[in-house]
Amino acid sequence: MTTRSPPPFLVSALSNYPSTASDSDVDSSRTRPFVTLTFAQSIDAKIAGENSTQLILSGKESMLMTHWMRTMHDAILIGIGTALNDDPQLNTRYLPPRSPAQPRYHLPRPVILDTDLRLPTTCKLLKNYQNGTGRRPWLICFGHGLQFDIVEWERRYDALEKAGAKIITLQVYTPQSKLPLEKILQALHTAGIRSVMIEGGARVIGSFFKQTPPVVDNIVVTVAPIFVGEKGISYGLPLQQASGFKHMHSELVGNDTVVTLTATN
Repeated sequence: MTTRSPPPFLVSALSNYPSTASDSDVDSSRTRPFVTLTFAQSIDAKIAGENSTQLILSGKESMLMTHWMRTMHDAILIGIGTALNDDPQLNTRYLPPRSPAQPRYHLPRPVILDTDLRLPTTCKLLKNYQNGTGRRPWLICFGHGLQFDIVEWERRYDALEKAGAKIITLQVYTPQSKLPLEKILQALHTAGIRSVMIEGGARVIGSFFKQTPPVVDNIVVTVAPIFVGEKGISYGLPLQQASGFKHMHSELVGNDTVVTLTATN
């Protein structure tokens, strides 16, 4: 796989997405962004360790591919669990350096689903934004189910805004076990996001798989040649949800196998 441009199979998989550089080719009839669901898993379909601890499953070659994929989306979305466990940067730092005369790589917008505003003000996403090396993170929270009183919630809100986060509050009610994905995607589309890459964790991935009607356009799965075991965390996909996608391509990337699928409806 070349390190100087996105791999051809990835370009082909996302060929129907609008350019991140222009809105001129956006379908005005759409009310949500294009959605790519992507994750790395073991052979036994585990994406995290016991108690949701982070697992480094991707090899350096497939990690490079993932960073190319980030440049092809307007935003990256993760859940607060992943943000707390991994303290990710969600940038393109593994891509080869470019000369000053070359255009910069497109940096996707970090988006975190954070109902109770638990993101630490000292996290890497906010530090990178403050240092001018990352984009401003957006937090999406909901006007329901708060575990804290209003005074504590407002304190967290003010502290995160002061640290640089943009907070989008959706006034929706939904059971704690279900994420209001349609409302989330509509809010992102209204804010100018035309394509979003879903990177985890297990609850978020499972929610997108199970959403009815479906909202996922493409899936990119990296399968690492290891077993994690029964204590690992899976995304719990019922077999009936898997029937809504068809295989597009499989590629050996380093020691990993990358599989791309597209929605059939």
